Amino acid sequence: MSLLWVFLGLILLVVGGEFLVRSSVALSFKFSISKLVIGMTVVSFATSAPELLVSLQAALDGLPDIALGNVIGSNIANIGLVLGITAFISPLGVSKDFYKLNWPMMMLLSIVLYFLLKSGNVLDFYEGLALFVSLIIFLVVLIRSSKNDTEVEVEDVDVSLKQTSNIKIIIWLLIGAAALYFGSEWLVFGAKEMALSLGVSERVISVTMVAVGTSVPELAASVIAALKKEKAISLGNLIGSNIFNIASVLGLTAMIHPISVNNVNILSNDIPWMIAFAAILIPLVLLPKRFSFGRYKGLVLLLGYCVFVFLAFAGE
Repeated sequence: MSLLWVFLGLILLVVGGEFLVRSSVALSFKFSISKLVIGMTVVSFATSAPELLVSLQAALDGLPDIALGNVIGSNIANIGLVLGITAFISPLGVSKDFYKLNWPMMMLLSIVLYFLLKSGNVLDFYEGLALFVSLIIFLVVLIRSSKNDTEVEVEDVDVSLKQTSNIKIIIWLLIGAAALYFGSEWLVFGAKEMALSLGVSERVISVTMVAVGTSVPELAASVIAALKKEKAISLGNLIGSNIFNIASVLGLTAMIHPISVNNVNILSNDIPWMIAFAAILIPLVLLPKRFSFGRYKGLVLLLGYCVFVFLAFAGE
């Protein structure tokens, strides 16, 4: 029964996230916000909504291991699973400027998160605020640098949404909000019950099953694109997602409710794995074939992810 709650919760989160993205983009066009800004801010915030609702719901329910594990596991899955599978199916080109801004920011936030949690075993309001402010500064710098780049591509922004009526936007917002609310409720409840039935900690379920579940839409889209030999998900998008997960999801959650560390494995195992997956991108990118993620590099990431999942369960 717990698996059913997790499954239903994930479906609602996917549906709710899609409606929220569409309504947010349509609403942004109503306010004459540029496509560049919509793509880098509105879409990014909206696509982080499922993770935010899950982490917030878990923190409010007194389940901080799920709140943290959801984000940490999702960041690991984005690189190890999503990038690994996509690169294994079809080679992925890497822009030479990916390590100039996005990658350093992801590494910085990952390391800062580790020390913030280790310092007092809790992520409080002011630390959450600092993370969120750093995201705002990062976005301002990113948008300014992108405006000077005439070749920048803005993905995930459906221009046809300009014609959306006001009543449709309101309906989409209501559907999205309701689906995200109940989806997060059911997913957190199901994850808690599953941990009890399997005899493992909530942290193990959250860094593996819950995290993979919230990465399923991204994984499905990139695998389909790779199989069709179309442009697969970009490395920049995955890194951007990881940045938003830490600075936006954990930042906002901590501002609403402090997130404590109940399971020492989060600090001794999970975050070091998250940092390692982020760090390994640079040597992989620079190894032959340079600035390209091919089958062998994807296989390395996939094997690394399998080891992480195995050790997560074995460590219990």
